[in-house]
Amino acid sequence: MSEYHFPRRDAQFVLNHVVGFSRICSSLKQDELDSGLTDAILDEAARFAHQVLAPLNQIGDQQGATITQLGVQETPGFKDAYHQFTESGWASLAGEPEFGGQGLPRTLSTVVMEIWQSANMSFSLCSLLTQGAIEAVTVHASDELKSIFLQNMVSGEWTATMNLTEPDAGSDLAAIQTKAVPEADHYRISGQKIFITWGDHQMTDNIVHLVLARLPDAPAGVRGISLFIVPKFIVNTDGSPGRRNDARAMSIEHKLGIHGSPTCTMSYGENEGAIGYLVGEPNAGLACMFTMMNDARQGVGLQGVAISERAYQHALRYAKERIQGTGVVNGGRDSPVRKDGRVAIIQHPDVRRMLMLMRSGSEAMRALAYVAASEADKLKAASEQIKPVHQARLDLYTPVVKGWMTELAQELTSLGVQIQGGMGYIEETGAAQFFRDARILPIYEGTTGIQGLDLVGRKILMNKGESVNALLNEIADEFTTLSVSEELALVLKTAIDAEQQVRDGVDWLLNHKDEASAVGVNLMMSLGYLCGAWLMLRSAAKALTLSVDEGEDHEFLTAKQVSARFYGEHFLPRVAMHLQTMKTGSAAIMALDVEQF
Repeated sequence: MSEYHFPRRDAQFVLNHVVGFSRICSSLKQDELDSGLTDAILDEAARFAHQVLAPLNQIGDQQGATITQLGVQETPGFKDAYHQFTESGWASLAGEPEFGGQGLPRTLSTVVMEIWQSANMSFSLCSLLTQGAIEAVTVHASDELKSIFLQNMVSGEWTATMNLTEPDAGSDLAAIQTKAVPEADHYRISGQKIFITWGDHQMTDNIVHLVLARLPDAPAGVRGISLFIVPKFIVNTDGSPGRRNDARAMSIEHKLGIHGSPTCTMSYGENEGAIGYLVGEPNAGLACMFTMMNDARQGVGLQGVAISERAYQHALRYAKERIQGTGVVNGGRDSPVRKDGRVAIIQHPDVRRMLMLMRSGSEAMRALAYVAASEADKLKAASEQIKPVHQARLDLYTPVVKGWMTELAQELTSLGVQIQGGMGYIEETGAAQFFRDARILPIYEGTTGIQGLDLVGRKILMNKGESVNALLNEIADEFTTLSVSEELALVLKTAIDAEQQVRDGVDWLLNHKDEASAVGVNLMMSLGYLCGAWLMLRSAAKALTLSVDEGEDHEFLTAKQVSARFYGEHFLPRVAMHLQTMKTGSAAIMALDVEQF
């Protein structure tokens, strides 16, 4: 399998010129985090990913986790890698200093997380879930629970899981049957959870399970769900792990991909009942869990960028090395032809088309992922008066990041296989792993359909389009000020039209509320493609400005403008397609009787 190299130049460009990272640091009063220190962090993260995590990626796919009487045994090599991960301080990068974290900006930790996810997505899922659990405990747990659990979670000494799904309760959390019975200063938890990512392993001394369950007097439906911390080992008064709790992994799933990430069936209370501790108020567990879930949704969207980038690098290397066909059709200035007239497949226009789809799509997703992460930093630094503005924007971005980016990752990783032809379909070359690993992304942490419902229901209809129109106004205003090259003028005009099309789509939704459940995905996808164009054009305009300066990387800056042009010509037209489909409503979708299928 090919090596992974972090696209450092593009990530830094997005940080500096699309996100405005220096302004983020200033608002957080972290001016000491200069470009030199940021570069050093990214360089060391890239080294760790290249040397430690990436070599374990295929091992995780081929050998994977296993389960024995002692519990889940992680992929060989993962435990040592995880110890290096925590000892180097990577787990605590964005953690609150109060609990031993380094307090660095969320935007920076997002860039580093992309590195981990590209290098080894299965391994990195463990820390992704732990980060989400940290958010939930920090926001909702009592000071006593924070003092017991948070420091070890922030350091990575203990990992964490999210336990929602049950055999009869998937996306419909109202059907949860797991019980929580009060007993002294804790609760006895009993029930079964399925599809629990990294539900068990031997890499740490303890695992903190966040479990949704019902109290005996809980009202029916989602209003009667509470959230509990259920540790693998009961914590002693001195903070050390004590006796084993009645919580165990019963089996692990045999999956299409992410084989190195154990997906467990968890049993709670099979014997005396698992000891758990209430997080937040009784019957308010869903709100607590959504803090964790929204964090995880941003992380899963980032996985879409990461796996697409890895697949692109793999396909690009193959396209440069694979000799196939003769002559050069519309070849570029670097079109080497062998003595026998044969060329590498990267010289063929259709292969270039697919590579450019992968390249520009990944760049657009990266820009949106970083911009969305920056809203968390802006929220943290904002005054109480302004906080609701940044919270609304972060909430709006979340379903688009999760839904649009993970759906696009399906296309891009599939193209990685296609570029390599028959060899891509062979497991030994590695292209198929990226395609298989990516397939879970539109499913877990809320399917694409749920993201569409979240966007149109909670983020648009509930505030009558206020937050989405605020974003569209910002995009429209920026389009009027952008200075782009002659080659990009038509793309900018198309983007201006696309912004108006999305605005019209939002208005259509507000006047057809009863169609919301049928049209959410199409509106979400159109907004995603528009945001991608917005940020790619911002990148191109900045690249054009920088290209006149001495000492700049002119080859890179030219490539940024070409990527933006390609994105505008090949991806941006999809905005109109999705909106045209959206406005047909549910008539054809619901026309057949169930028996006619």
